[in-house]
Amino acid sequence: MLQLTGLHHVSALANDIRANHAFYTTVMGMRLVKKTVNQDDTSMYHLFYADGVGSPGSDLTYFDMPLAARERKGNRSITRTTLRVHGEDTFAYWVDRFDAHDAPHGDVTQRRGVAHLDFEDPHGLPLSLVDDGGLGTAHPWEASPVPTHHQVRGLGYMEFTVPDLGPTDAFLTGVLNLEREAVHPLDDGTPDQVHVYRMHAEGPAGELHVAVRPELPLARYGSGGVHHLALRIPNEEEYHAWTARLREAGAQFSGEVDRYYFKSLYVREPGGILIELATDGPGFDVDEPLDALGEGLALPPFLEPRRAEIEARLKPLA
Repeated sequence: MLQLTGLHHVSALANDIRANHAFYTTVMGMRLVKKTVNQDDTSMYHLFYADGVGSPGSDLTYFDMPLAARERKGNRSITRTTLRVHGEDTFAYWVDRFDAHDAPHGDVTQRRGVAHLDFEDPHGLPLSLVDDGGLGTAHPWEASPVPTHHQVRGLGYMEFTVPDLGPTDAFLTGVLNLEREAVHPLDDGTPDQVHVYRMHAEGPAGELHVAVRPELPLARYGSGGVHHLALRIPNEEEYHAWTARLREAGAQFSGEVDRYYFKSLYVREPGGILIELATDGPGFDVDEPLDALGEGLALPPFLEPRRAEIEARLKPLA
């Protein structure tokens, strides 16, 4: 049976790309592994922040849209992005670090028996550090301002919110082959619930959480909102098999899209969330040495003839 192997990346929107770059590289200590542009709109940066080697499952990416209003939170949207860390002392470190940088954050809490620390980035994106119990891979960045032991290890689970579980559940289990793992009450005192689904990976990196909130208004996408989440396909053979599976299921999807650094399929689940299925390879070192990732503007081959035009429209990040 075809199985997805965890989170691949998350793509969000920022209206101040310089503040975005400063926060994720300086405060969060993540590595900018790819500085490129939105392949569908080359007027905007597309920045990829990840671990020390840009491994799949560690990428938090941002599109640059300076005139975007802030997202109005609500239904049919991705409502929480988590980042994996490990160890009680690590959470104490991050509380002190957020305080030192005036980054809004909550208290360290136990949520379903797992330590969490909620915080926001400069655009208001809801984020949480989650203890992964040492599960999942980690590739520290030697040049990070954050000590190796406390660095973000990769993406944890994603949470999205829908008004009705039924169609979403049928899609996740019947089409994407995710397994129902647990149901928990939400922590806000409402009768609403969050449903946990499992991919073929251990720990938070293999979880997808679906909150069912019929009373919420519809979200309005904007800066500080997540455009889509991507799930991992381990190789190209299975990528083509997923194409056939989506077609046989009658899903409306993009067809095969070559993003150069990985190959993608885009499908919107019935609750309105855009889900990308992306291959692990070729990877970000296909056009840059591993030790120089993110240092220059990288363009896929089909955009290379337009480099001068594209570079002229982009402002420096520093």
